[in-house]
Amino acid sequence: MKKKDNLALRLLILTFMLSIGMFAQEDPKPVFITVTTLHRNLDTDRKDWKQTEQEYFDKVTSKNDLIIGSEILNHYFTENSSEVLLVSVFKTWEDIEKSNDVSNELIKKGWPDEKIRKAFFDKYNTYYGPMHSDEIYSSIAGSKEFKPTSKEPMVVYIRKSQMSLNGQGKGMKEFNEKITMNNPYIKGYYPNRHAWGSDSRDFLEAYYYDSLSDLEKSSDKQTELIKTTWPKEDDRKVFFDGLNKAFTGIHGDFIYHNEPSLSK
Repeated sequence: MKKKDNLALRLLILTFMLSIGMFAQEDPKPVFITVTTLHRNLDTDRKDWKQTEQEYFDKVTSKNDLIIGSEILNHYFTENSSEVLLVSVFKTWEDIEKSNDVSNELIKKGWPDEKIRKAFFDKYNTYYGPMHSDEIYSSIAGSKEFKPTSKEPMVVYIRKSQMSLNGQGKGMKEFNEKITMNNPYIKGYYPNRHAWGSDSRDFLEAYYYDSLSDLEKSSDKQTELIKTTWPKEDDRKVFFDGLNKAFTGIHGDFIYHNEPSLSK
């Protein structure tokens, strides 16, 4: 990203982080999440793709200390079976830019011979098509963090909603404290909002589950918790009417699975 764009982008981030009161919670230091959507060439061998990504992860991503978290998410149930999301987490906006320099140095160390390095990345590029998209999100308080221990892929459900940006809406913090945190099927929950990308209204939530069946069970458990928390129907209606004012009602649902050996 060009340095001359930094000031405008920082102001853009600040504007959207302050625009809605319901998200103005206590954490003053959000992390930044970059999401690159690639499209895998499905004619290539998946095993070879995984080995190539593993080599890059071992030599570069895992050794880049500015990348504090990383995931590769593969299509499970989305509109495009070729989708692959490359997700990286950074402490600061500046670390996103600095990370590129660190990765370039690690690439040179990982493949010191120029011909071998070129051959590796030529092969790497055959696994993906030329089209891709990039977005950056900032985290908000209220995450349900966890340390995955399973070597089996986890199901990652991503819900992308559209914020109304009207300054109204309340209750997200209360909902997550009373419902999301108490739902045993949700192993991890990470709410994020737009920082840079095509639509400033984007609000993205990522949920981690052990299995697809747990995702389904989670829905029933959520309904149970809601009825227990707000037993009176009128109280439930008042609460969710207030919560829903923050959103336009438009949303998308996407299900991926991660690659445990490529997680950081």
